[in-house]
Amino acid sequence: MTDRKPDAARDSHLASLIVVATGVLWGFYWIPVRQLDQIGLAGAWGSFAIVAAATILFLPVAIARRHAFRTAGWPAILAIAAGGAAFVLYSIGLVYGRVAIIILLFFLTPVWSTLIGRFVMGWPVSGLRIATIVVGLAGLGIMLGAKGQIPIPRGVGEWLALISGILWSIATTAIRTRSALAAPESAFVFALGASIGAALIAPLLEPFPHAVLADALLPILGWTIFAGGLWWGVSMAALMWATSRLEPARLGILLMTEVLVGAVSAALIAGETLGPLEILGGALVLAAGVLEVWPKKEAPQPSAPSGR
Repeated sequence: MTDRKPDAARDSHLASLIVVATGVLWGFYWIPVRQLDQIGLAGAWGSFAIVAAATILFLPVAIARRHAFRTAGWPAILAIAAGGAAFVLYSIGLVYGRVAIIILLFFLTPVWSTLIGRFVMGWPVSGLRIATIVVGLAGLGIMLGAKGQIPIPRGVGEWLALISGILWSIATTAIRTRSALAAPESAFVFALGASIGAALIAPLLEPFPHAVLADALLPILGWTIFAGGLWWGVSMAALMWATSRLEPARLGILLMTEVLVGAVSAALIAGETLGPLEILGGALVLAAGVLEVWPKKEAPQPSAPSGR
């Protein structure tokens, strides 16, 4: 009989490395989004181009495996598409707000997931999950009120990030309670949902970029294909593979590398720094994420993950 334990351990180590690498990679995602904004695809149009490119890249796989969509059911498909729409709001928010704040607002998903699980799904809430809500909301209040203002989101970017986190929690809760598609089909539906969401919101934020100069077309295509293929294509497929091989607690904590890398890269490259109170609020938001994935003695309840 073949001993599968070494293979399982090797897969676990590889999956952990993939998750950390994914978090690091997504910490730099703001760069292609803002590059496209600067060279002609203003506002949400850059995000739309990226996710549209990813949708096209996944299209041959979706066509080849089209039978899977008939058996999955519309609830599962709509849940995954809603997840893509939620994440593209986060992508758009990176254009309009400070990178670290946008990422931290998105990482409030444990709070919304716990509230949805309790009041919508009727799932029991442990003491740690109550602590998640209290710590997360305290961090949100401190972070948004750091300059002596009313603690509410400021500007389009922060509102989009907050809404994206709430919508992501709703979508992932639905995904966990429905039959999910396999990774390739899920990636296509995710990108398609993101494309539809971006197409709907882009005209509301910026006019269509008719005046994109001919000499900007090649850079736009380059950044679009690069970001769509690497971030929404390769990294998403790798993350889906890793997710099935790691405990949710380990996955959630490893993904938090995105917050650190995003904050540091934005400070070094874009000159975006956080004040002491904003750092404190952000630390509480991350603490809420750790509490949400902390091992519990009771039987685990289905809930949305705290990150991608």
